[in-house]
Amino acid sequence: MSALLARLRIDPFTAALLTVVATASLLPVHGAGAQVLGVVTDLAIGVMFFLYGARLPREAVVSGLTHWRLHGLVLISTFVLFPILALGAGVLVPHFLSRDLYVGIVYLAVLPSTVQSSIAFTSIARGNVAAAICSASASNLIGMVLTPVMVGLLLSAHGGGLSLHAVESIAAQLFLPFVAGQLLRPWLGGWADRRKKLLSYTDRGSILLVVYGAFSEAVVGGIWHQLPAMDLLVMVALDAALLALVLTVTTLVSRGFGFSKEDEIAIVFCGSKKSLASGVPMANVLFAGQAIGVIVLPLMLFHQIQLMACAALARRYAARAEAAANEAERPMLAA
Repeated sequence: MSALLARLRIDPFTAALLTVVATASLLPVHGAGAQVLGVVTDLAIGVMFFLYGARLPREAVVSGLTHWRLHGLVLISTFVLFPILALGAGVLVPHFLSRDLYVGIVYLAVLPSTVQSSIAFTSIARGNVAAAICSASASNLIGMVLTPVMVGLLLSAHGGGLSLHAVESIAAQLFLPFVAGQLLRPWLGGWADRRKKLLSYTDRGSILLVVYGAFSEAVVGGIWHQLPAMDLLVMVALDAALLALVLTVTTLVSRGFGFSKEDEIAIVFCGSKKSLASGVPMANVLFAGQAIGVIVLPLMLFHQIQLMACAALARRYAARAEAAANEAERPMLAA
């Protein structure tokens, strides 16, 4: 199956995510089964953030603070540029965009950057991988605190405000397991580093559980009756436009500030990503009792779009770097 997906250029996780959404649409869990799934999901999320804390080297974040201009630009793109652009979508409510989808867009905009895909695409594009590791890690650490606060500030008028219970849930479910993993890293770090591939399944499995639970609840509540096909088309267009604008702005600004090509690549990929791994679990806590399936839909669509668009962009950067390297070698060969 993996070979078939590779030939079709379909990411296996994307296929798994779509399969879970389809399964939840046809066979949603409800009643006592939903309660059991909720407990299992909470445990899985806690384990995910614990292992993330155990895997993340402290040195990566500490050493990254020295490149403050690059990290500052990534953070501005992640937590300032994105929200400003997303808030502009408010003009489409309610005629072209439902309130829940608008909440989802704004929520998407205040999430931290991804870690794995930002680093992977930076590496493929031959950018500054060390800076990408530091920047993406810092974004996630800051986002664990800043994202819930921004949700409260930006969405309080739209029923998505931050409550004390939400803060306590975020701390207990996400932050404390992460801190515990960091504290135990001297003993677990080596084990975690040797099993990155195995532990990546824990990350993705946790996300799939949350998505299945969220969409099951949404289906039971009648999501597909509430969400016309036109709304999906509008969401895809908005997500694509949002990503295109951020990619353009980060590219132009990094060049305008005189960053090297390697730094530009790290800025573009770290500053344009949004984390599904952090976003879905946080939404499960922050928007408890609301239409979570609809709210996380913009994030899920954006995740697929960013993977496909950034994969193509990374290959383009790599081709340019290879062409430049070959051009530089020609005079040496001629001599």
